[in-house]
Amino acid sequence: MAEDMVVAIDPGREKCGVAVVHRDRGVLFKTIVATAELVSAVAELATTYKVATLVIGDRTTSLIAQAELANVWADGQKVTIIPVNEHRSTDEARKRYWREHPPRGLKRLIPTTMQVPPCPVDDYVAVILAERYFSS
Repeated sequence: MAEDMVVAIDPGREKCGVAVVHRDRGVLFKTIVATAELVSAVAELATTYKVATLVIGDRTTSLIAQAELANVWADGQKVTIIPVNEHRSTDEARKRYWREHPPRGLKRLIPTTMQVPPCPVDDYVAVILAERYFSS
């Protein structure tokens, strides 16, 4: 049975999206952290939210991140790391970003498929990975 709350991670070379997502209540927290700070950020979130399951994207630097996160403990137990398929998750994250932050002014006349969000969307990817985990 899947957990009701997870810490989801979109691993990257320089930055990682991280989110705490509850199955029913949705996104409780999301942010982007430097890759060098990933382990400490995840350990803090896992402890704060008492989460023992980490969901991680299966592509860029995933194996390295999984190895580094293997020693994270939360609430007195070692976390479980579950890889999730992240195929086309960045495209989905960009769409979600534009739904939540519609373009303004003249930019609203340009299709969002032709625009690049003004900030990284790795945190949105982390949320999408958690949703994929819950729906599997």
